[in-house]
Amino acid sequence: MKGKLGYRLLWERIREGDENAFFDLYAALYKDLVNFGIRTCGNVDVAGEATDQVFVTIWEKRDKLDRVENVSSYLMTFLKRKILRLLDKQQKINVALEHVKAEDDWMEMPYEDFIIRVQTNEIIQLRLKEALQKLTFRQKQLIHLKFFEGLSYEQIAEVAQVTVKTAYNTLYDALKILREELNEF
Repeated sequence: MKGKLGYRLLWERIREGDENAFFDLYAALYKDLVNFGIRTCGNVDVAGEATDQVFVTIWEKRDKLDRVENVSSYLMTFLKRKILRLLDKQQKINVALEHVKAEDDWMEMPYEDFIIRVQTNEIIQLRLKEALQKLTFRQKQLIHLKFFEGLSYEQIAEVAQVTVKTAYNTLYDALKILREELNEF
């Protein structure tokens, strides 16, 4: 069952708990999604792991899935976001390891220092979440488009259906708020 309609029918059956439909969709799209993932991140292992996680999440949350018109596009977007999260997590681990290596031998670091470092990172994440909550929906949307999707101001204006100047000013205001909220970091 290939094609947009076939995938949509499989999706609906998955939403109803049909395990065979899940495996059919998996068999039909897994290879294409992994290839898309490789083109997205350039890493076979990350692409495969992210694709596996996408399918696991779909099955685990099958009873909460929304209707989807274009299943293939939906899964590609889901996969891209999953890859970004995995790469971000991987980058954080690498940065933490670099910091630890930079401060003598990490094996000799006292446990208390390690805990303090982890808690400091958690505080920064909490402050960032709180700062983001002070932004309007539009500001959050434009921040996402600019920094997570990598769009230019012209592309942002087109997607958000605003002028380029409005996009620029909205992003400027949002960044100003974030800067003020996070000034001590």
